[in-house]
Amino acid sequence: MRSPALVRSADTADAAGIAEVYRPWVTGSVASFETEPPDAAEIARRMTTAPRLPWLAAERDGAVVGYAYAAPHNARAAYRWSVSCSVYLSADERGAGTGRALYRRLLAELSPLGYVTAFAGIALPNDASVGLHTGLGFTPVGVYRAAGFKAGRWHDVGWWQLPLRELPAEPAEPTAWTPDGAVPAVGDEAPGTPVG
Repeated sequence: MRSPALVRSADTADAAGIAEVYRPWVTGSVASFETEPPDAAEIARRMTTAPRLPWLAAERDGAVVGYAYAAPHNARAAYRWSVSCSVYLSADERGAGTGRALYRRLLAELSPLGYVTAFAGIALPNDASVGLHTGLGFTPVGVYRAAGFKAGRWHDVGWWQLPLRELPAEPAEPTAWTPDGAVPAVGDEAPGTPVG
């Protein structure tokens, strides 16, 4: 069995590695609805756009082999306590537990920042992604039928939701995320597992 990948905060120096992991998901799959793969400069811009939200990298032998991030769920003000989450892995990293480790760390970092709910959109069918999300406590909330056209056909998008904390009566403003140094991979017993 392979040793776990190192899961750590990502910074703009990781943008090129993240772009390489993401490229095949854009060009060779419908898991992403983007049609042109973003370059390192665009990834760096996304990483640092306000409000600053967590971006994490999984590293093996000095190379980025996966990443996860959160983004605002919607631009309108009342949504500001909700985030959308995504995770992408290189082909060799699938099935190694790296996606779960990235997501556990990502979700654990969101609640202390003041976020209340995490959402994930999954182009269907995608049994691996559905399994990852449901295994982490996400529950299905609906399907957008024929939401996107890519690779010559229409695709449905399922939505999953995870509460990150109890609903506050008067939520405080979310705070910006600050990248920290490298830490060991998060295991199944990691603290900070979200309510779900």
